[in-house]
Amino acid sequence: MALKLYNTLTRQKAEFVPIDPKNVRMYVCGPTVYDYAHIGNARPVIVFDVLYRLLRHVYEPDHVTYVRNITDVDDKINARAARDYPDLPLNEAIRKVTEATEKQFHKDIDALGVLPPTYEPRATEYIRRPEGGEDMVSLIEALVRNGHAYVAEDHVLFDVASMPDYGRLSNRSLDEMEAGARVEVAPYKKGPMDFVLWKPSKRGEPAWPSPCGIATPGRPGWHIECSAMAGALLGPVFDIHGGGIDLTFPHHENEIAQSRCAHNTPVMANVWMHNGFLQVEGEKMSKSLGNFITIRELLDDGWPGEVLRLNMLRTHYRQPIDWTKKGLEESQKILTSWFSQDGLDANDRDPLSKDFIAALEDDLNTPKAIAELHRFAAEKDIESLGAALGFLGFDGATLKQADERAAETAQSVASTVEPLIIARLEARKRKDFAESDRIRDELAKMGINLKDTKNKETGEIETTWEVAR
Repeated sequence: MALKLYNTLTRQKAEFVPIDPKNVRMYVCGPTVYDYAHIGNARPVIVFDVLYRLLRHVYEPDHVTYVRNITDVDDKINARAARDYPDLPLNEAIRKVTEATEKQFHKDIDALGVLPPTYEPRATEYIRRPEGGEDMVSLIEALVRNGHAYVAEDHVLFDVASMPDYGRLSNRSLDEMEAGARVEVAPYKKGPMDFVLWKPSKRGEPAWPSPCGIATPGRPGWHIECSAMAGALLGPVFDIHGGGIDLTFPHHENEIAQSRCAHNTPVMANVWMHNGFLQVEGEKMSKSLGNFITIRELLDDGWPGEVLRLNMLRTHYRQPIDWTKKGLEESQKILTSWFSQDGLDANDRDPLSKDFIAALEDDLNTPKAIAELHRFAAEKDIESLGAALGFLGFDGATLKQADERAAETAQSVASTVEPLIIARLEARKRKDFAESDRIRDELAKMGINLKDTKNKETGEIETTWEVAR
């Protein structure tokens, strides 16, 4: 079966045909390093890691180039730096924030079992490249030369009206977008949808020599960053561009506009892939609702990285996902059952089942691929199960580590918990239910969940316990 992918640009699933099978190229938007990555950020990291693994399988590892960027210049970074380090010069504070956040991002996604990309460029490295080659300044100047951008009050803006099919990716016409525009229109803009390619820096902010002869130092707009990094590392037209569906407009739409108009090409990438939204327990994730969950919080709560990974892959990447505790518990049970199979070796990549690979080649149908893993387990096909698990990025390491930590935790708290459980059972026997409830509440405050069951032979109540997450 040939690899088929759904293309947001054409709104259909079609056979993937690379520009050059010896150099398959993919770009995925990475994090803006001002805060810990949340579980929604983890979705594209995991999804496109699986696609990267599949492309390496189909075309061989040496023939696939994967770029995932780091955005280290942004208004949110500036605000976070000023908040966290008010006594430091802003640039020094920014460096502290970006270095610490990037380090944490890598530590978190390493626990999710993702492969490192071929290149992981930082935006600041591609503003002005002293060694030459494409960068943000050269792209901006090309857009001005080509009549697709203009200079106004120390800004450089993209002239959206100069691109007749702007909005094709998000399926919006320019008239519709202008009618629905809620952004404040700056007086120096030619059109309400025109967007910033370059802007002057405020005092103390990061600044670089501006393009187009502008005397005031400045910094790039967000959208031009990815256009420059993708163009520099993958060329003016490449195979696949990925990211979350929330980036379709305006970020990806503006990337396309910049790259096409600077390079005079019909497309920026041939295939555009977007993963669906993520909710938490049926609600939109937000700090105001108190359900904003970072990868780090989940890992610190004892969830193995592999459980987070499987839980993400049980839903097709284009569908919305509801992130629930119940789902995590189910994913952990599934992984535990698979890795409890005698003789399982997830490091052995052979033999890979044709049906398993065919499921992934059908627009990355991970639920169908996981169904194949269930079949392997049911049929005791340990070789196929181990090979498929390894291919998907599971080796059982984080699962084992979590079991060991849980055992250590249980042992350390047992000396405190078990005497209280005995006292509670004794209180129940003498029908002192107030004391029994008091002890249960005390244990609950300690983070201990109790489960009472009746012994079928003796009729006695028996209590088991576990440390709550």
